Amino acid sequence: MLQGKLFCSIYKTRKKTGMYLFVDRQKGLKDLPEVLLQQFGAPIHVNDMILSPDRPLARADVQQVMDKIREQGFYLQMPPPPDEDLYLAEGHPDRPRGLDA
Repeated sequence: MLQGKLFCSIYKTRKKTGMYLFVDRQKGLKDLPEVLLQQFGAPIHVNDMILSPDRPLARADVQQVMDKIREQGFYLQMPPPPDEDLYLAEGHPDRPRGLDA
C-alpha cells in the first residue's frame, strides 16, 4: 500500500531501552489496545514527525511503519538485538567461559 505522507507521534517507554511506539498524530493513544499499553508502560512523548516513503528511517522500513499505523493504529519498534561483539568482548560479565583458549 503506497500512500503519501503521515504525521505521526513517537513515544518511548521506561520499561525497555530502544522500544518506541509510532502512532497517527491525529488519533494519538486513545484507540490503542489496552494490552499493548499495559506491556509498553506509560508512554513518554519523544517527537512528532512526518513520515514519507522518500525519507528513510534509521531502524525500520518507513513504508512498513506507515502501513502498520494505518492498518492497526500503531507501529511498535523493538530494541535492536544485543551487539554480539560487545557481548563477546573481554571483561563483559556475561561473556561465555572458554573463549580465551
